[in-house]
Amino acid sequence: MKISIVKIGGNVIDDPAKLEEFLMLFARLEGKKILVHGGGVMASKFGLQLGIEPKMVEGRRITDEATLDVVTMVYAGMINKKIVAKLQYLEQNAMGFTGADGNLIRSVKRPVKVIDYGFVGDVKEIDTELLDVLLEKDVVPVFSAITHDRKGNLLNTNADTIASEIATSMAIKHNVRLYFCFNKAGVLIDENNDDSLVPKINEDIYDELKRDRVIHSGMIPKLDNAFSALQKGVSNVWLGKAENLLLASKGKKSGTNIERHRYDLY
Repeated sequence: MKISIVKIGGNVIDDPAKLEEFLMLFARLEGKKILVHGGGVMASKFGLQLGIEPKMVEGRRITDEATLDVVTMVYAGMINKKIVAKLQYLEQNAMGFTGADGNLIRSVKRPVKVIDYGFVGDVKEIDTELLDVLLEKDVVPVFSAITHDRKGNLLNTNADTIASEIATSMAIKHNVRLYFCFNKAGVLIDENNDDSLVPKINEDIYDELKRDRVIHSGMIPKLDNAFSALQKGVSNVWLGKAENLLLASKGKKSGTNIERHRYDLY
């Protein structure tokens, strides 16, 4: 079975027009598919309205109890159900999930090392058998960035990580492609200039760009997950603008493709 795992970022979700445009493209994506969404921009906005200041370290959110309540309400509630409703309108039989639903994604609370991330989950197990059943029934699973530890606790979990972990788990039996869709053209040398796009990137080049601080903050976990997925059997990993999803799915030039071998890109 060919499966597309698509992760959509918070900057697109925060813009109703862009989100609607993306979901129309996603509905046209051929074959079996799973959507994973973030919503960090909106969660930060709602948190501030409640007097909860967002705390970030290298693109990752520190999640105390109050923040966990906010992200659960925003990710698993408002955003997830709005996306599911819009996909139903587009004749996609979508179902919204957290990792707790059906025990689909089990995580463990991240251990405290140098940084205490709070109620943040590291994914340990994906129920691929249940996902197979859903996909065979032409259901489109829509995952929010909330998992659980099977001890009664919800955990805030990086949406890029969820997408990557679902992709690698499903890749054991299926041909899986992973798409990270957000508001940038892809990996950029100058984050404000789409013409500085890096069309292909491998680990060596990634290390160079991190060392030179060309890549930083939220792009680091995104690319870490992209390389991890590629190493674990995912057939193709792509990053780029949400509006280029269909171009990428057809192999047309757009965005940044993640490669395992070194290329002379410059």
